[in-house]
Amino acid sequence: MATVSTVVAATPVAALPVGVGPVPITFTLNDSNGNWFDSGLELFGGKSLAVAELPRVGTSALDGGIVPSLPDGGALGSQATAQSAGLMNVNLVDSLTGLVQDPTRSAPTLGQTGASLADALNLDSTLAAVQSLAAAEPEARPYAAQAAGLLNQFQAEVANLPVDAPINLNSLPVGLDLQRALNDLAMFAEKGPAITANFAIAQPDNESLHDITSLIWPEGAPFFEQMGAFAGEDSTQLTEPGLYAWACTIHPYMLGATVVDDPLTIGLDFGKKLQVNSRDLAVPSSADVIQQLVRIFFTATVPDNWQHFSNSQPTEWNPVFPPAPILQYDEQGNPLLVPNLDAYYDKKFEYPRTLDQLTPPKTPGVGEVWIDTQMEEYAGKSKVGAPTKINVENWTIDRKISGSSINMNNPHNMWTDRDYKYLYQTEWFDDELSVFDRATGEHLRTIEVGPDPSHVMTRTDTDQVQVAINGGTDVVELSPGATKIDRRIPVGPSNEPPQHPHAFWLSGDGKTTVTPNVNPYDASVIDNATGTYRKEPTGELPIATGMTPDQSKFYMADFLGASISCVSLAEDACVQDGKKVHNASIDLWENYDPVSGRDGDKPWGGLTIQLPVSPDGKALLAANTFSATISVIDPKTDTVVKELGCNAGCHGINFGAKQGGGYYAYVSNKFSDAAQVIDVDPNGDGNISDATIAGQLVLEPTADTKMEDTLTGQAGMGGQGVLPIPLVYNGWSQQIPAGWREKLTPQQLNPIG
Repeated sequence: MATVSTVVAATPVAALPVGVGPVPITFTLNDSNGNWFDSGLELFGGKSLAVAELPRVGTSALDGGIVPSLPDGGALGSQATAQSAGLMNVNLVDSLTGLVQDPTRSAPTLGQTGASLADALNLDSTLAAVQSLAAAEPEARPYAAQAAGLLNQFQAEVANLPVDAPINLNSLPVGLDLQRALNDLAMFAEKGPAITANFAIAQPDNESLHDITSLIWPEGAPFFEQMGAFAGEDSTQLTEPGLYAWACTIHPYMLGATVVDDPLTIGLDFGKKLQVNSRDLAVPSSADVIQQLVRIFFTATVPDNWQHFSNSQPTEWNPVFPPAPILQYDEQGNPLLVPNLDAYYDKKFEYPRTLDQLTPPKTPGVGEVWIDTQMEEYAGKSKVGAPTKINVENWTIDRKISGSSINMNNPHNMWTDRDYKYLYQTEWFDDELSVFDRATGEHLRTIEVGPDPSHVMTRTDTDQVQVAINGGTDVVELSPGATKIDRRIPVGPSNEPPQHPHAFWLSGDGKTTVTPNVNPYDASVIDNATGTYRKEPTGELPIATGMTPDQSKFYMADFLGASISCVSLAEDACVQDGKKVHNASIDLWENYDPVSGRDGDKPWGGLTIQLPVSPDGKALLAANTFSATISVIDPKTDTVVKELGCNAGCHGINFGAKQGGGYYAYVSNKFSDAAQVIDVDPNGDGNISDATIAGQLVLEPTADTKMEDTLTGQAGMGGQGVLPIPLVYNGWSQQIPAGWREKLTPQQLNPIG
């Protein structure tokens, strides 16, 4: 048999966004928007996708013979870039995207797109592989001739099929014969060496540490996992054709992906069966959970796909996906060719969508709400993000603090002190906590606390500041005003991998801190008086915490487990099957099948992040990124009552006071420039089944917004941490200072008293 060409050795490895055999793919991790995993190739507005060719003996992958280059010699740069673009149909993007725009009309057929079917379905690439194998291996020539003829027949048979529906290849007259012919050719073209995927984390692109873990990978390929945050270089092997995706478990919207294509198949291979790092799933590649995750990948990593709302008129949201042919498989093992991923997702997920004109609630809130618009870009700094202040008494955007003088880096979560003098702001992609004057926005001090500080709260008993060190194993406790570090409180053993605590919660009496530990999949319950902890089990990758106001139990958002864990703090307080128990679990996939999808309109969730309990204990709200929904849960029964809609990247929730009594929950969204306002009990009767979205508002600045720097991009985008002031949670509400107390009802000042 022939050997794999070695001509690719002359191409600079670091510049290749396409890999084959000994030539790796390299992702450079990055603090900036949309290219958190930078492959070196921009496709469809994002940089987090790479393409690889499974090396097969006799089918040289980088000599221009398999993958067509762009017109006029490769406008995207290197030959490898052009080959990647050819596989993804970049050269056909104008003719192949937006084919399904009107749901009342039938989609065009493949023959009506105006593009060559040989190009659009990558049949020319498959034919080139067949022909190069015939040239290299004389015994393969009869099989190659048969395959070439069947490829022409296949093109004729699919021309009248719709562009937005998967094609069961085995149901076509030519299908079984074509599959058999290509399989016969594969006997003459054994798989070559594995493709290497490299990950590089270093300054100045990164000021933080990252922890890369497989999210999706083909069955039979190795699972990749780092057991702690790091900076430096690491790699994994891509041994099978199919879809590979990785996430940073500390910053889980940081996503990278590679499609490894077998040149002797039609379309880009997703693989026959894929593993998903959730519930130990092994699903066919056509499964709904795979399509949902791919949709989220392109929503998160392509800034042009983020949602833009308006306060004055409806807008259109029409995310673009690669118009590439994708080879998937169903539960029976039938090969399904999705002829155009963009058209298929337009139909499946109902794009484009009209985004309603936004209006705020009719009843004002009390005080102000700060939301970390973490993706905003400013002229005076290289890093992104700013806390945004909303006056909820008149629903105006009052202030944005860019922190340009300190190059504030991805501000993620906030809290304030007992007197509301300070704004404590974590810099999640750095190692610092910054302190601002809440009233003026003036930067007061920055203190180094440890890698990837995520969330911050204050103790009600001492007013000390606690910060979760997401890239480490501790909670840092600082003096009031955060002038110095008082102590570091471990949340796990020092001789084990880092715990990576994220969105913790403090009890209303200041005595107990509860942390979700991303790495070991558990929770730590800390006694603040002694600095000791006990462990409690959770679901997969717990990321955020909520606690009932009576301090009887707490909840953990199991980000990868599609569940919410409940843990009792003393007596059995969690409810499972109607009985009180120490530990319980709320299944957010009770009405969701990973293969077939959602059961009608029944509530579902997944990739859950923040989940606060209302100050009066009536409701638990959970923000679900996977389903773009908010689960409304009754803490008395620990059951899901209903769901409300959310925006792309549904992320943060916290409760503030509603004028005249009751509470609003303010919801932030990572990939949207708007926030929702939820009233969990509009009529005050204690029944949360009527919870509703009372209003929404855009987080972009206006002419009256106070700003110390020029906003240059992604206005209002990246909503994450949410801080309503005054603090109305039990324990904090009793300490509300004068001037604020008069705005609240007696019940709001003593929510469970």
